[in-house]
Amino acid sequence: MDTSLHYLLMIVHSLFQKQVLGELSSLELTAGQPKILDYLGRHDGSVQKAIATGCQIDPATLTGLLNRMEQKGLIERKTKDGNRRSFHIYLTPLGWKRQEEVMSAFKKCEEKLLRDLSADRQEELIRTLSEFCGKMTDIEVLQ
Repeated sequence: MDTSLHYLLMIVHSLFQKQVLGELSSLELTAGQPKILDYLGRHDGSVQKAIATGCQIDPATLTGLLNRMEQKGLIERKTKDGNRRSFHIYLTPLGWKRQEEVMSAFKKCEEKLLRDLSADRQEELIRTLSEFCGKMTDIEVLQ
């Protein structure tokens, strides 16, 4: 197996996504939707631009994902303060239920990955990945 950083990051992402989607297979969520549910669980009522930035999803791709999520009854778009030019995205009761199931799947997959690492190694891994995110997005992810 290639041990270059770029390869390992791509493979870890792909394998983690497969595990999460496997845990959630009965919910019929597509790639990208768990990430959006996670984001909205912390930022319900966000505008699309904020969701795209927060999830690192291209705005055009996000529009399609949100359309499918709206068709499934997971989200609803609402105007706020009479501003018809931008919609705010809210989780529906079904969306909140799915969000909880997604968070449970994330937690289960994370616990499986981290169970053999000491608390110090877990903290160092999270700190290193946070630093990588900050360098790649020019924002400070975690302090």
